[in-house]
Amino acid sequence: MASVSSTSSSSSGVTVTTSGTTNSSSIDWSALIQSAVDAKTAQADTISTTITNNEAKIAAYQTLQSDLQTLYSGLSSLSTAVVNSLSTSAFATRAASISSTGDVSASSALSMTIKSGAAIGDHTLTISQLATAHKVSGTAQSSRTDELGFSGTFSIGLEGGSTADITVTDTMSLQDVVDAINAQTSTTNVQASIVQVSSTSFQMVLTGTEDAADIVYSSASGDDIMNELGVTDSSGSFANVIQESQSAEFSLDGIAMSRDTNDISDVLSGVTFSLLQATPDGTSLNISIETDTSQIQSALETFVTNYNAFRDEVIAQQATATDGTADSSAVLFGDGTMRNIMDALQNALNTTVAGMTMADLGLSFNEKNELELDTSTLSDILSTNLSGVTTLLSAQTTTSSSQLSVVNTGTSPQSFTLDLAVDADGNLTSASVGGDASLFTISGTTIIGASGSIYAGMAFTYSGSTSQSITVASTSGIATQLYRIAKDSSSSTGALQTQIDRLTTRDDELQQRVDDINSAASTLQSRLETQYAKYQAAIESANSTLDYLKALLNSSSSD
Repeated sequence: MASVSSTSSSSSGVTVTTSGTTNSSSIDWSALIQSAVDAKTAQADTISTTITNNEAKIAAYQTLQSDLQTLYSGLSSLSTAVVNSLSTSAFATRAASISSTGDVSASSALSMTIKSGAAIGDHTLTISQLATAHKVSGTAQSSRTDELGFSGTFSIGLEGGSTADITVTDTMSLQDVVDAINAQTSTTNVQASIVQVSSTSFQMVLTGTEDAADIVYSSASGDDIMNELGVTDSSGSFANVIQESQSAEFSLDGIAMSRDTNDISDVLSGVTFSLLQATPDGTSLNISIETDTSQIQSALETFVTNYNAFRDEVIAQQATATDGTADSSAVLFGDGTMRNIMDALQNALNTTVAGMTMADLGLSFNEKNELELDTSTLSDILSTNLSGVTTLLSAQTTTSSSQLSVVNTGTSPQSFTLDLAVDADGNLTSASVGGDASLFTISGTTIIGASGSIYAGMAFTYSGSTSQSITVASTSGIATQLYRIAKDSSSSTGALQTQIDRLTTRDDELQQRVDDINSAASTLQSRLETQYAKYQAAIESANSTLDYLKALLNSSSSD
């Protein structure tokens, strides 16, 4: 009788057993299903790889975008040379040096603060006297905290200013009176304090918080409090004047002046003098106000750092492997957008403006093609030809009329004819270019380029009283050109963002295809599992029938 053998195999999805008279075999249904699903999803895997590659490109574009934003941000102070108190231009920053003639310490006699746009020039200052505050004191009291035992109301303040009424009760101490006066200091500008002469001697001191103004006092009712404390005498005058009030007296460039403060900000526009001590006879302070060229150097050093950072990122995207093909990390290898931006920046750097180039500033490329700055060369030209440096780097805007003053050139200066309309009362009503009055807005005598227009950032003031057409001429320096290229390229509508948006949209489309393929594969898997399960059931039923028939045959043979 032929022998019968059987084998069984199992997989994660279906277990199958088949039997035969001479051999056995197993069907791996799960492997069959997985093979069919893998064939279906193979395209999705390829598409997912494309998505991953696109994401790497997007990240690289975003890095370039960030580097360019840093680049133009650092260039903003060099891109315009407008000089006024609101300017952020490096060319508008000011520094002052103070020296002395004669036996006086310049730093001990004067300190200064200077705003951007202050007028450049040299000045001579002498200080006759400082402004001082009025200060008076009372007689000694035996205690700071004992009850004084008198009551009354008095008025106190500074001459020409506001006064306040102070009420004193008989249970109040010297400290309480001082506290009551100080509670009204914001109104009266008079401050009270207590000087402890000894353990049993305390004197009240009144001080004006403003210079050059006398303290005024009057008793309103009850006891004359200040007289009781020895601050005033029987005539009502102050008994002990520690310091008289007086104005500051000084002379600037031979012009004698006086002010009621030692902090003087209304003599030279944008300049505050802080008078510290009088200058002895025969001495003077020599003041020189100049452009703070250290700010220009600092801005150029920042530019070099930021430019090289962007350049390094571009170089990294051009790296090749040992076989000459693009390096795996160079996801933008051969990218035209990146190359065009780099070319535009290099072309701007090689611009000649008014006969000068970046080499005149000490800028050059080294053997690695990195930008370098020779600070010695820069220092020399800043000291000998600052106006040339300003023209080489920044935007310049001039007008054909002295009645139209430039407030700001913006970072994209334009040349055009500005048509100004004035009404019968001499009020400026509109500013237009080529008949379009929407390009500029009017606020009093100020003319501002409309946001979103090519004139955005430009601003002027008009002092005329008649309608007229004025020519506006602008030029762009190297820093202005670099600023505009970097800003435009990295903006929300720039070339890099266009590529980012394109790839993002493409990835969304590809991801939808992946999702559709995976969904179809999942459906196929479910259908095959159901179909193969039926096959399995049929095989098992056939095996069962075969076993039954074998049993019958074996039984007949035995009989």
